[in-house]
Amino acid sequence: MSDSAARVQEAAEIESAFSHAPVAPDASAAYGDHPDQLIDFYAPRDGRAGAPVVVVLHGGAWRAPYDRQHMSPFADFLARRGFAVASVEYRRGGTPGPGEDGPVAGRWPDTFDDVAAAMDALPGLLARELPEADAGRTVLTGHSAGGHLALWAAARHVLPGGSPWRLPAPPPLRGVVALAPIADFAAAVRLDVCSGAVRQLLGRAEDHEERASLVDPAVLLPTGIATTVVQGTADLDVPQAVAEAFVDAAARAGETVGLTLLSDVGHFPLIDPVADACAVVAEELAQLAW
Repeated sequence: MSDSAARVQEAAEIESAFSHAPVAPDASAAYGDHPDQLIDFYAPRDGRAGAPVVVVLHGGAWRAPYDRQHMSPFADFLARRGFAVASVEYRRGGTPGPGEDGPVAGRWPDTFDDVAAAMDALPGLLARELPEADAGRTVLTGHSAGGHLALWAAARHVLPGGSPWRLPAPPPLRGVVALAPIADFAAAVRLDVCSGAVRQLLGRAEDHEERASLVDPAVLLPTGIATTVVQGTADLDVPQAVAEAFVDAAARAGETVGLTLLSDVGHFPLIDPVADACAVVAEELAQLAW
């Protein structure tokens, strides 16, 4: 596919993915005092008891303009497939600094504080808001930067001792399905994914190495948790090479990570309820959940 054809395809995919009206959740609950510390809950539309849970982490390059609303049609799509869904909000980038244009990616350490706190609070909130769900069958998913956060949340038990985010044991997950994730920081920096988002997330250049050791999924391996990456081969935002670098890093660490490549699919069909790629994502989630 030529570059011009790829750009035309990307524009059409973006238009489709963002054409859906936001879907209001069945319930929302706070996991902290900040306005962004919220989880939206979607009950399975078939009303079944014992439905598995899908935890959704939205993307948007960890930048403030992008919140969970654009993922609400995807959350509703999963609920219509029989899942109970928990869609997590978290603090994103703050005010641009000198010489920076536009919103900054991420807020250190708040973004990671929030994801850790949300995951820790989730069992209690699920019991209160969606008591019919089976929290023992929980799968974590996320798109783009949210895919990075999903992989990170599943790896907290391998963080260095002393990290405030470290878990003493693996989180109780059936697995992770990461959608076009920013999963390997070295590859993402080399390819300038999302206009320098990784460098912005890590803050000052002198802090990059230390911080990356705490939050780069390609470093936090092996996790021992079933993991699949779903990636479009025509993705211009987070290229296929980033997913492949993560899968290769897992193999070097002695772990097998599944990689589902979708031919001629870009970045956004993975979360677009009318796209065939979104149905593939639902099947990947179902394979882990049931």
